[in-house]
Amino acid sequence: MKTVFRLLKIVFALLLLLAVTAAGWGFYFAQQPVKLSSARYELVLKQGSSLSGIARQMTNEGVLSEPWTFIALVRAQGRAGDIKAGNYELREGMTHYDLFLLITDGITTQRSITFIEGWTFRQVREALNRSTDVQHASMAMTDQEILRQIGSTETVAEGLFFPDSYHFDSGMSDLDILKRAHETMQRKLAKAWENRDAGLPYRSSYEALIMASIVEKETGLASERPLIASVFLNRIKLGMRLQTDPTVIYGLGEHFDGNLRKRDLTQDTPYNTYTRDGLPPTPIAMPGMAAIDAALRPAQSKMLYFVGKGDGSHAFSANLDDHNRAVRRYQLGKH
Repeated sequence: MKTVFRLLKIVFALLLLLAVTAAGWGFYFAQQPVKLSSARYELVLKQGSSLSGIARQMTNEGVLSEPWTFIALVRAQGRAGDIKAGNYELREGMTHYDLFLLITDGITTQRSITFIEGWTFRQVREALNRSTDVQHASMAMTDQEILRQIGSTETVAEGLFFPDSYHFDSGMSDLDILKRAHETMQRKLAKAWENRDAGLPYRSSYEALIMASIVEKETGLASERPLIASVFLNRIKLGMRLQTDPTVIYGLGEHFDGNLRKRDLTQDTPYNTYTRDGLPPTPIAMPGMAAIDAALRPAQSKMLYFVGKGDGSHAFSANLDDHNRAVRRYQLGKH
């Protein structure tokens, strides 16, 4: 009996010694710096990776000498299920414990993609397809399939997405980014619609969005947009055609070669505002907030015409005679 008791004491002592040794080694390991090939190193953890898989990845990349001690460190803290996918910036002097906190707390460095005011939805899709940071879930989808996937009830995608910079973790689906851009546009448009001026000839906020897209494409000067909008709205109220080149260009699609000719202005399409009354059937681009505000809170004017001055600004006229004089001056160089 004494022999058994003595053996138990020895086993317990050995286990205690092993535990203390392991704890000591764990503490030592936790305080040691990770190995980096440069002062700053980007670590990319993919969605669905396991703790052991991540530890092996970091070992293969030279961040860890071997995977098992780091695995033990994470499991000892009870956070094996807390590791989050994303992009992480590792810095010189960072310890293994710092690394453990970084990836379990999810302190990622985000990626971003920017949708530019005036872009078409085709350009938005091209930008997403070029990005190496997003998961390309929509690449083989039609525009209509994308709209269904993000929960939109519209059938044409043009103009439904708000131009802005969108930040995301590496590996996020392009559909998630598009959904955010769509929801942002719906929210901003709804708020602007609520604060619109009285007496505007729109039957819906969607028609206001169409007008905003035309205003967006007609000028790059934010200060002129309310006046540009007033020209088109004055024309609508008088039953005049909009006669705006950007809608004609949009209707030509891939047939437009960069040079708008007289024959293009007479070629009838649903978007030719020289041959058809009223607004085109859909937006022609993504309008920014300044264009949306201009469409819903236009300048109060009697202007019916405008012509480019050649410096990005326009000359506005309330009658055709003044407009023709402005055309001769700014387009034909005749004074």
